[in-house]
Amino acid sequence: MKILFISLGCDKNLVDSEVMLGMLAEKGYTLTDDETQADVIVINTCCFIHDAKEESIETILEMAQYKEQNLKALIVAGCLSERYKDEILKEIPEIDAVLGTTSYDSIVEAVEAALAGKTYEHYESIDYLPDHPEVKRVVTTGSHMAYLKIAEGCDKKCTYCIIPKIRGRFRSVPMDELLQEAQRLASDGVKELVLVAQEVTLYGKDRTGKKELPALLRKLCRIAGIEWIRLLYCYPEEVTDELIDVMKTEEKICHYIDIPIQHSENRILQRMGRRTSREDLLEVIGKLRQAMPDIAIRTTLISGFPGETEEDHQGLMEFVKECRFERLGVFTYSQEEDTVAAEFEDQVPEEMKERRRDEIMTLQQQISFEHTEEMVGKVIKVMIEGYLYEDDIYVGRSYMDAPKVDGCVFVNSPEELMTGDFVYVKITQGKEYDVIGDVTYEFTK
Repeated sequence: MKILFISLGCDKNLVDSEVMLGMLAEKGYTLTDDETQADVIVINTCCFIHDAKEESIETILEMAQYKEQNLKALIVAGCLSERYKDEILKEIPEIDAVLGTTSYDSIVEAVEAALAGKTYEHYESIDYLPDHPEVKRVVTTGSHMAYLKIAEGCDKKCTYCIIPKIRGRFRSVPMDELLQEAQRLASDGVKELVLVAQEVTLYGKDRTGKKELPALLRKLCRIAGIEWIRLLYCYPEEVTDELIDVMKTEEKICHYIDIPIQHSENRILQRMGRRTSREDLLEVIGKLRQAMPDIAIRTTLISGFPGETEEDHQGLMEFVKECRFERLGVFTYSQEEDTVAAEFEDQVPEEMKERRRDEIMTLQQQISFEHTEEMVGKVIKVMIEGYLYEDDIYVGRSYMDAPKVDGCVFVNSPEELMTGDFVYVKITQGKEYDVIGDVTYEFTK
């Protein structure tokens, strides 16, 4: 039996998909990337915002068409099936099995039931934490890097966010399990670990009462073969002096941090249910830059949140100018049902949200270009990720670039390079988000 897997949404969802792939592979199922050859298609869905929900539904309907050919079973897992558990089978009868966000460890049973012609539904409590320490994930990001999901769920109550209602309360994966998984990944050749969770900074607090991310990082740094460790999704109010010190002193930890601040103006932050102020944000950003002058800070913003005035927008623009983030993305506010903010009366028109988003991104584009121009003449360490035949150039990432979301380093090399190789590159040109350089064997900072 051939199984096609489609993983939508975030990298946390991707880890769940890789675990499911591992479970199926252990049972002898063959994996395929050709939908016309698949006996079973599994779609791990996302519905964080409206666009993600639409993509999930469109993908399900598109794959359902193959039932007219050789497709025997269509299985839907993840956020969409959790959020709409009472409607999904009724609205899309082509689906043969559904799994909630915490039920992905039942994927084998779901496939077997669907192939036997039975409709299968399985929903654990959203506060359940699947236990699969012995499962060997099928890593789909290449042999050189992998995501390590260290926690599930979220206890924050941001007024725009549906995640706590479909992913449950915050719960940390046991440290021994994470270290075992990281060791297994390193043994398979993984050189970069990207730590992810809805909020990595609170790791361990639900289990021991204290933030254990610094302790986890120190132990991960001792694993042979791992060369880079990267942190995504660090809430600004939870970034401690201890965490900053570990980032500064442990050589394997990239001087890179993703801090989703969403906005800068205190009135909007309060309406969002955020736990920081403009002053708090400036303080933590200042601490990070003082400790690590070469740090790359990534953030995400929401434009057009209900009640956002032109003055609020201009205040956010000034904040972006002041902080000069190395990496920044902007989403227009999505009015999500079952969230507090969806009921706010002062919704911002869509065209205004988009105009404000575009203004922020135009500003950031200039800031980003200035950052890349400042790189010219410097030598940086780069992980090779591929080769572009048509341009005769290699593509890679520096410590400043997270997979899929940041820019690239285009590398000229007279010698053949392999995916996963680390090389030193002298930057010769800066573009809007990317840089170009030549391999050098005379390393000087």
